[in-house]
Amino acid sequence: MPDHCRLSPVVWNFVSRSTSDDGLQDFLRPGLLVNDIPALFPLRKARELLRAFSTLFHGGEDAVMVRLLVLRTIGERGSAPDWSPQELREHFAYVDATKLDTVLLRLRDHSLLTWESETQRYRVSPVGRQALSALSLLLQFQGENDELGYVTAQIAAGESTGRVGSEDLQHLLSRLNELRDDFDRAVLSGSEHRIRAAAATLKSVWRWVEKGTAVVRLIAQDGELDPATHRVAQQIGRAQSAMLRQASVFQRALNQLDRHRVHLGGSGLSSSDVNQWLRAADRDALVRLSEDVLALRLAPAFVLGDIALDVADYELVEREREVGIVESLPEASTAPEQHDAPVASNDYGLAQAWQSQLAELIAAAPLAQLVPSDNFAVSAYRLSLLGLLGDPAADSREGPLAELARLPLYLQLSGELETLDEGEVGQISTGRLVPLLQAVAPAPAPARTRRAAKENPHE
Repeated sequence: MPDHCRLSPVVWNFVSRSTSDDGLQDFLRPGLLVNDIPALFPLRKARELLRAFSTLFHGGEDAVMVRLLVLRTIGERGSAPDWSPQELREHFAYVDATKLDTVLLRLRDHSLLTWESETQRYRVSPVGRQALSALSLLLQFQGENDELGYVTAQIAAGESTGRVGSEDLQHLLSRLNELRDDFDRAVLSGSEHRIRAAAATLKSVWRWVEKGTAVVRLIAQDGELDPATHRVAQQIGRAQSAMLRQASVFQRALNQLDRHRVHLGGSGLSSSDVNQWLRAADRDALVRLSEDVLALRLAPAFVLGDIALDVADYELVEREREVGIVESLPEASTAPEQHDAPVASNDYGLAQAWQSQLAELIAAAPLAQLVPSDNFAVSAYRLSLLGLLGDPAADSREGPLAELARLPLYLQLSGELETLDEGEVGQISTGRLVPLLQAVAPAPAPARTRRAAKENPHE
């Protein structure tokens, strides 16, 4: 495509930004906007840099390697950063000319390379220089367990420039917690192989832990650090201290395994040596070792069949069933709406009928005539209500039971039982209900008192 038909970088950035926002909007739920997601803001702000990485790593692995090869080669010449097309063709003579032009055109169209029209030369753009710098640092940490060193290097660089990123600190804290969890599980397993492997891992990351401790100490002493980042730095310090103590834990675990190691006679071999040798053997070697061995096993007559069956049932069935049980909390649901609170309704019909009957009582009556009703349940209920008569707290309460308790009646019981055959009642307490006026009527005055009243009528 001719140069005059190409979009300028400004127009290209504007078009890309608008279309990218539309694409992001398609990933969100209805009713949400891209601006409503705070976590997307730093990514959208760095859209130009992310587009550079997308250009480099889009497509197949072979094409990605060729693009990186060309861009890294152009950026490595610090003394003369500008390249003419002829210099590029001569330097990359081992690359197909058409493929090289395609790679250069792609890097130029996506702002990784810039074309200086005055000098007619290529040079790496500022965005491309950032991508190369990040890639160069990443390639230096490609060994096993070097990811901790890469994150530590990022934090050290940020601390030296005064730009400590909370995200880098979180990465370091997460990796330290992962390693500590792996180390703890290795010790709990009791396996010598896992403990030695964990100890080797700790030894390989030891220098990065020490460097990270020094860097985090400097970061924690920064008075201008925000509270959230300072808190993460303190957590990293505690995690690093725990890892530094892990070496002694491994040594104690290995010493304990040494005490329980079984030595095979005077051969100098131990059970650990046999275990290590078996681990190094391939599948075919293990199959050859097991030939004619399983058939010559001893019958374990000392094992009880029913107990072995119970254990096998648990291991083969119940354990798998426990693993399959879902113990997570149910999904959250809104509470049901109810405008009126439920009020429990009580049936006081029997108590009101009993109160009406007792209110008409004008003379003393035995319980055997008043209490029995249709069945035993109603009769027992009526007898239990008589215990409320005379309750002093009834004056301050309202309701059918309070009205029954305020009736002017007095319950007299003799403490004896009388036989009865009415209302499904076989026996009832001997007693009677007496109107309160009759129960408290004054007794006749003695004769001497009456004579004194006649003699002193004015007193």
